[in-house]
Amino acid sequence: MKKEEIPEKTYKSEQLFNGRIIKLRKDLVILPDGRKTTREIVEHPGAVVILAEKEGQTIILVRQFRKAVEEFLLELPAGTIEPSEKRIDCARRELEEETGYLAESWQEIFDFYSAPGFCSERLTFYYAHDLIKTKSNTDQDEFIEIVEVNREDISIMIKKRQIRDAKSLVGILWWLNRC
Repeated sequence: MKKEEIPEKTYKSEQLFNGRIIKLRKDLVILPDGRKTTREIVEHPGAVVILAEKEGQTIILVRQFRKAVEEFLLELPAGTIEPSEKRIDCARRELEEETGYLAESWQEIFDFYSAPGFCSERLTFYYAHDLIKTKSNTDQDEFIEIVEVNREDISIMIKKRQIRDAKSLVGILWWLNRC
């Protein structure tokens, strides 16, 4: 889309917060009909999500407490991209840090936005297989439990709403429905 085709024109932008991972800004915009409104935007550097498959159609999930929702969630391994880090390097780093596995085979599947109504986060989804067990090395503020789930059980877990994280559902549904 060319710049002149963008339907909302920003006429003022104010940085509200500059954190370790995210930034928050408020944009004042003019809509196509001339009215003005406000957009609150969470700026995120981007992230990766990894579906790591072991032999026997078993995938690796991580169970961790998520303060934003005050719950333990089952998720695919994932992580935020560091400054100047390549996405595939982030995926490799995060898989080993969180699960203690390296993968010999990697495939980039697709990119998607987590919540484009208010957040710029773009996730790249990777499929990793031919796994080699090493040792997990989680960040100091991460307390993660590794959960290995087979194809049959993961479908049941989704139906029972035991997996509720969007990035994980996207990846798992791809895995369950691939040719």
